[in-house]
Amino acid sequence: MSATGLIVWLVTPTLSRIVDAPRTDYLDMHVHTAGLGLLGSGAFINDAMRSSYKFPIYLYALGVSTEEIETQGDIVVLRNISRQVDESRRVARAMVLAMDGVINVRGELDVDQTQIYVPNSFLMRELPQFDNLEFGASVNPYRLDAMVRLEQVADAGALLVKWIPNIMLIDPADEAIIPFYRKLVELDLPLLTHTGQERSFAHARDEFGDPERLTLPLSLGVRVMAAHIGSTGSNEGVSNFDRLTAMIETFPNLAVGISSLTQVNRRNSLALALREEELTERMHYGTDWPLQFFPLVSPLFHLNHISWREARSIAAIGNAWDRDVALKEALGVPTAVFQRTGAYFSRRSDGSL
Repeated sequence: MSATGLIVWLVTPTLSRIVDAPRTDYLDMHVHTAGLGLLGSGAFINDAMRSSYKFPIYLYALGVSTEEIETQGDIVVLRNISRQVDESRRVARAMVLAMDGVINVRGELDVDQTQIYVPNSFLMRELPQFDNLEFGASVNPYRLDAMVRLEQVADAGALLVKWIPNIMLIDPADEAIIPFYRKLVELDLPLLTHTGQERSFAHARDEFGDPERLTLPLSLGVRVMAAHIGSTGSNEGVSNFDRLTAMIETFPNLAVGISSLTQVNRRNSLALALREEELTERMHYGTDWPLQFFPLVSPLFHLNHISWREARSIAAIGNAWDRDVALKEALGVPTAVFQRTGAYFSRRSDGSL
């Protein structure tokens, strides 16, 4: 190869992953939104988070400005998600997640302790206008009316219930919430719950992210989706990843989500998980959008697993969802993982129980 040819090869991305990628109708089951409570959404971000250096970064990641939210309301984020998913060649639907807050001893929302709040009512009202967005509910089991709320979100077509126990201050092993778990089973609502450390917020109780605390709902028959495969942190001197993988054989109702596993702080986690055949068979696809931006995520962080040419090709993909799928494919995620995610939720998305 001539010197000129080498230079051209270095600066021109391989287009195969852009041009030749098949059109697919994948579901991203792990997409976040946020709001400031404008125009009646009821959402909020507390002062600690808004004063954090992370706040403007998150606004950038959400693809909106404070001015846009102030003039158009919190729905502007949903419009942005819908538009980007519509432009994707690979992802056809995104599940947008509500986020309940901390609940006080009276069973009511503790506004002061809640870092981010996205009420179910906001998504229930706005999502029906977007054909490519699905509803992921969030109900803190310590709410006085938690059972009623579960019925409401199920009737509204929620495909799952989402927790981040570390910031919602939920102990998944608390026997006091057994009735809540039984209601999830009755309604056939899966529980998508964060596992591992939580570093996206101002503070967290990371012991609540211990995968072993999910033994209680699993033993009761809840379909549990462990987000991030416990890929960060440890408990009792054992990594959360190892604690989670040890549970796979015991609980056939335990599934795992691969959202955020391409982030720089988890950059070898996906490759490690893919070595476990039984774990791979339980994987489901999600992004953890909007946390899919440089320098948090880049194919260049994975050059120990993919080639330089693949990394350049993937980096050249403009759409965040297409780029995420391409990177995970390059890392070895089987097609079946992407395909089974939609099927996992089909029993509710087609209107049946």
